[in-house]
Amino acid sequence: MTESGKPILYSYFRSSCSWRVRIALALKGIDYETMPINLIKDGGQQFSKEFQALNPTRQVPALEIDGITISQSLAIIEYLEETRPTPRLLPQDPKKRARVRMISDLIAGGIHPLQNLSVLKQVGQENQLTWAQNAITSGFNSLEQILQSTAGQYCVGDEVSMADLCLVPQVANAERFKVDLTPYPTISRINKTLLALEAFQVSHPCRQPDTPAELRA
Repeated sequence: MTESGKPILYSYFRSSCSWRVRIALALKGIDYETMPINLIKDGGQQFSKEFQALNPTRQVPALEIDGITISQSLAIIEYLEETRPTPRLLPQDPKKRARVRMISDLIAGGIHPLQNLSVLKQVGQENQLTWAQNAITSGFNSLEQILQSTAGQYCVGDEVSMADLCLVPQVANAERFKVDLTPYPTISRINKTLLALEAFQVSHPCRQPDTPAELRA
């Protein structure tokens, strides 16, 4: 916590995991300070001794709040949900809640890690684009089918949930890796609806303290 008692989010503007948490903080109206961790500069600031002491996984995000430090975006979102339940990001109905977690896990555990920076470094420069496109396309094929049965206005029914916080950053990654989104009308429709909401705009990578000038909007 800062001297003012504000939570501190260790974040990188382009990190989709950080973006998930920034959306949750915005939706719940939690005032916080950003401590930027540049994943590219100096060989990656996440590997510094100082940051490793704070977060042994050497990844963003990490959130200092209520006297503890939490890493892993979904664990952070669930903690915020349990300590600051309004507005709700997990539905009260256990079946809907299970669907939200299923979609969140599919994206956070089944799509994103396969196209993450650390994995792309392993596959070699010339293979990176194809690798990332294949990982995202494979995951989106499943996700589109799931959303056709769970979606209302958003991923699960008509309330914004943790699943939506995972969806928008992943679609942004898909666009960055030039994935053709035509086969995914449900994903595209929900993404467009969510991007019109204020919490998704203020948390956007183009509006962060560490966003480079040429990428600002």
